Amino acid sequence: MSDRPFWAQDDFTGGRPIRVEGGIRIHAPKGPVARTWWSARFLSVLEQLGVGGRLSRGKTYARSGQIVSLDVDAGAAVALVQGTRPQPYRVRIGLRVWDKPEWRRVEHALAADAWYAAALLAGTVPTEIEELLGGLGLSLFPAPGNDLSQDCSCPDATVPCKHLAAVFYLLAERCDTDPFILLALRGRDRATLLGRLREERDQAAGAAGPAETVALADRLDDFWSAPAATTVPPRPPETEPGAVLNQVPEPELRAGRKRLTEALRPIYAALADPEDDDRNV
Repeated sequence: MSDRPFWAQDDFTGGRPIRVEGGIRIHAPKGPVARTWWSARFLSVLEQLGVGGRLSRGKTYARSGQIVSLDVDAGAAVALVQGTRPQPYRVRIGLRVWDKPEWRRVEHALAADAWYAAALLAGTVPTEIEELLGGLGLSLFPAPGNDLSQDCSCPDATVPCKHLAAVFYLLAERCDTDPFILLALRGRDRATLLGRLREERDQAAGAAGPAETVALADRLDDFWSAPAATTVPPRPPETEPGAVLNQVPEPELRAGRKRLTEALRPIYAALADPEDDDRNV
């Protein structure tokens, strides 16, 4: 009989965690978890904050489906993670919510250039958004200080424990497919943010007043003349070739030993390669 208290005799004895039927798992079977620059940036920021050195403890949990549930809301991601005890541990990762004045500044800046909303809807995060938010004194990713909080109901005193680390990996992968998760943690879900941006643009259009009407007779002299300058439309948001594969649930089908989406990625990349298009002409 061990002299250790009962609460310290489970996850520290090297026992295997209880398997979860239908648990949530990350799709990356090996190698890096992040596929996009913003989720990679999320993990690299955690490393800079001193969290990343212990993240690998939870990679096995994340890959084997030990996460029972994950809910993301304003200010927190809350999950249940199954360990060696019958009762799953409750994990909470908190991120400071921007207050109303901060969000007003963000919404005004994003509404001023519809390209940002278009990029987010296309499933990507423009790198310029970091500079835009930095100019407002804000950061999309966790910042040093009291910006990030971590809690787990397990008895492990190390932070992050493997249960927290597993949820960090799952969050990073979720951000790959839905960049609005980062903004939801800061206090605005997708529907609310897009609605606020629409209101901002409508207010700006109303403040500009109705367009001036000009009679055709007054424009006959220059009707056939080319405009003095041509407005260049904003560049479309860039997306990786396999972005659509990040948007769909992982099918049950397999391509040999690979998941179907992993087998399709090289094909999508080849179709997007202009050199391949030239060779096929």
